[in-house]
Amino acid sequence: MSCRLSELVLNCDDPEALSRFWCAVLDYVELGKDEDGIEIGPASGFGGATPTIILARVPHAEAQPLRLHLDVNPVDRDQDAELERLLALGARPADVGQTGEESWHVLQDPEGNEFCLLRSRLEPLAG
Repeated sequence: MSCRLSELVLNCDDPEALSRFWCAVLDYVELGKDEDGIEIGPASGFGGATPTIILARVPHAEAQPLRLHLDVNPVDRDQDAELERLLALGARPADVGQTGEESWHVLQDPEGNEFCLLRSRLEPLAG
């Protein structure tokens, strides 16, 4: 027996704002919502090959760097075009000690959670 990654939980102050951001970044949809937060994921819903993300409302969520971060890959454009799109959505550059020689960009979402935009392109998931 083994486990499979089914969902990621991200503590945040404003699930609605992060839902808009991450849905736009990942082409996800809102799957469920209650007073504790919002679940977002692929239109096919929970349980598929792609994990969902729970945006859990935690007042005054810790602002320290996460020990886990997300990496994203462009699927329909090159890295430079995707970087422009992510910045327009509200991402901002993050400095974690990069040398400038990396093939990826370190960014923060609107609440300061770090994630990386990688250079490689993946094919979109079949819908």
